[in-house]
Amino acid sequence: MAFDRYIAICNPLRYASIMTTKTIVKLSCSAWGISLVLVAILLGLTIRLSRCRSVILNAYCDNASLFKLSCDDVSINNLYGLVFMAVLFGSSIGSILVTYLRIAIICWTKKSKELNNRALQTCASHLLVYMIMLGTGFVAIILHRFPDYPYLRKLASIQFHVVPANLNPIIYGMQTKTLRRKILQTFSKKVSST
Repeated sequence: MAFDRYIAICNPLRYASIMTTKTIVKLSCSAWGISLVLVAILLGLTIRLSRCRSVILNAYCDNASLFKLSCDDVSINNLYGLVFMAVLFGSSIGSILVTYLRIAIICWTKKSKELNNRALQTCASHLLVYMIMLGTGFVAIILHRFPDYPYLRKLASIQFHVVPANLNPIIYGMQTKTLRRKILQTFSKKVSST
């Protein structure tokens, strides 16, 4: 998505020639392919473990919860999980950082008010949704390392699935002038009535 935004803002006249169906298929296949390989290794490491417990102490069944059901040594699983998280989040954050820095440099050097407004409108919502998802995801993953806080971990894991999904339409909807006016009108009525 960041690459798409970069091409749309920095090379708008070449957008159709760069973002062809072939390019989109390549980007999608590489993203899915890398993710599937990483998850397949993760599942392979998890399947080999024997289970001596049967109660998952989380709101849903995730890989870290399955590790906790095993009496075997899970240090390799924990190590791979940390590497998996670092590679996945690092590449995601890195690619977004590089493309958004390039967009910022283009906006700064061109000093076009129209380009800056378009870039801000296009990138701010994506960045906000991404930061919310990243923040809730980090908290949920990190809390697996602290067994003393099971209720906080459950809350964080639920927030990872609920908060971004519910804020996403609101954040992207605020870009539409009619919808933004209606939302602001609704909130101003509720604030003035209390």
